[in-house]
Amino acid sequence: MKRFISLIALLALLLPLSATASTWTLDPDHSTVQFKVRHLMISNVKGVFEKVSGTLNLDEQDITKSKIDVTIDTASVDTNIKKRDDHLRSADFFDAAKFPTITFASTKVEKVGTDKLKVFGNLTIKGTTRPVILEVEGLTPEIKDPWGKGRRGASATTNINRKDFGVNWSATMDNGGMVVAEDVAILLEVEFIKK
Repeated sequence: MKRFISLIALLALLLPLSATASTWTLDPDHSTVQFKVRHLMISNVKGVFEKVSGTLNLDEQDITKSKIDVTIDTASVDTNIKKRDDHLRSADFFDAAKFPTITFASTKVEKVGTDKLKVFGNLTIKGTTRPVILEVEGLTPEIKDPWGKGRRGASATTNINRKDFGVNWSATMDNGGMVVAEDVAILLEVEFIKK
């Protein structure tokens, strides 16, 4: 009987801890992965990846113990110009046939202020993995949508050098400038649904 009571007491202590962990699925219909890169050194070209999925394992008690994984369909790149999109899918850029996904897997989360986080992780593009840091605003408090599902949102930004990931295509202009800059700004607007 004492063992049974001890077991019940242990379960009672563990229950609140397990209740603070939750799993969230990225809602692709209300999330965007955008990028911006300098063209001819005079203007910015923007694009999106239309197909994205991901999972957030959220620790409500200690957000630094949370983890996020995101997968992007490389061939879903869209800049509103078919010829350019086909070039981006080619071996010159993303080589989507050989590398169908771009992935991000977090390794550490830090709180850096009210509603601000730094999410450290590994970004893989064209089979090359490099560490990156996402500057995150949010995660918003949970709300219930009209259908009773829990939802949260966040915004994140980072900058990468595309050549670090083997995206090396380049052409040089007469003045020495590059047709496509090496630095790429990435912006994520994400919405999650509680499982």
